[in-house]
Amino acid sequence: MKKVAVIMGSDSDLPQMAAAAKILAELQVPYAIHVSSAHRTPEKTHALVTAGEKNGVKVFIAAAGGAAHLAGVVAAATALPVIGVPIATNVMGGMDSLLSTVQMPPGIPVATVAIGGAKNAGILAAQILSISDSALADRVKAYRKDMGNTVEKKDEKLQSLTVEAYLEQMKK
Repeated sequence: MKKVAVIMGSDSDLPQMAAAAKILAELQVPYAIHVSSAHRTPEKTHALVTAGEKNGVKVFIAAAGGAAHLAGVVAAATALPVIGVPIATNVMGGMDSLLSTVQMPPGIPVATVAIGGAKNAGILAAQILSISDSALADRVKAYRKDMGNTVEKKDEKLQSLTVEAYLEQMKK
């Protein structure tokens, strides 16, 4: 049973949204991923949300660039949590996407991550699901601990080298 549904407005969003799929897979969260446009295929978008709810989806991640109405359309169709990912675009660096995603009317919230923040959207979805899944909560905690350990190892390495030598090793 898929617990997260990732919906993108276009397949051109996939290079950015792959980070959400990757972290969900790493955290062992079953997910589905679809292309459906808020404007070009609104009936399909509503059908994906309805089918997702019936099939056990608990969190939706919606990503779009430009007008970026997809997260709002998904949020209007469900009372389940919706996480919006504003897609970085050539127009305004994605600020248009951010503002379109985050400016929701009262009563129809969309939790919005940073422009291109698909990885954080996947982590946030896992955290939401971990409220009722202790094994998932443990995996999220372990992931965060691993991130901290990585930072510590980098600092240890930096302390053992000159700045120039560290930068040179980073290039490799």
